[in-house]
Amino acid sequence: MAQSQPAAVRALDERPTDPFADAQEAWFWFWQCQIARDEGARFVAGAGRVARPCDPDDISRAALALARRRVIDRRHLRVLGNYGRALTPPDPRLPDQVVAHRLWEDALDRLTTVLRGKGIVA
Repeated sequence: MAQSQPAAVRALDERPTDPFADAQEAWFWFWQCQIARDEGARFVAGAGRVARPCDPDDISRAALALARRRVIDRRHLRVLGNYGRALTPPDPRLPDQVVAHRLWEDALDRLTTVLRGKGIVA
């Protein structure tokens, strides 16, 4: 009896991918996608203007993995979530956002390392 060959893995998008400039751009893209999902949108591979080297959930999973490994904590995740959903970073010029800005920068710095290693960030 002949062994069957595994099916070939097909790329989600045939176009060359364009990595994000930085982790903040990737994080906001994730949140734009998440907001669209929350509003009922469905994702179709290859439908975007730019082919990205990941799906939106890969970015979220990277942040959650950092938290599980205790590289970032709950405060970082809260800031990433609140300001990500607002699609704007905390403003360090505003006294009530100084701490949030520090947590934001710290979390994105650590996220950059992970995303760069995966080819998601240039």
